[in-house]
Amino acid sequence: MSQVTHKGSCHCGAVKYEVDADEDLQVTECNCSICSRSGYLHLIVDKEQFRLLSGSENLTEYTFDTHEAKHLFCKTCGIKSFYIPRSHPDGFSVNVRCLDESTIRSMHVEQFDGRHWEENIEKLRAFHEQASGKKLSGE
Repeated sequence: MSQVTHKGSCHCGAVKYEVDADEDLQVTECNCSICSRSGYLHLIVDKEQFRLLSGSENLTEYTFDTHEAKHLFCKTCGIKSFYIPRSHPDGFSVNVRCLDESTIRSMHVEQFDGRHWEENIEKLRAFHEQASGKKLSGE
């Protein structure tokens, strides 16, 4: 595996960040109410792999249901390019669709049944543990 620094941003560019991850990405597509409506593709990373470069003052937070996930949106363009997921509260989920494509060599997309989150979370954790080689924390 070859680690690279991926650059990402919201649509208007007010929120910019970097994330260290493999150039061959292992991501999940969730069918829960918010992910399916927004077309979000999840790349789960540890907080040490993520750096917000600009735009913290331009982020607004939305929570729902258990209020554990912290969905962060750009106040200007409305794009959620990353957030703090319920499955990995000490890390981030980065929307691969918001990354600069030039550093992505390939991408494998795994489906996740987020409509039935509690019944399927162990499958999600196993996928990301295998992809990262690290154990995920949280509920």
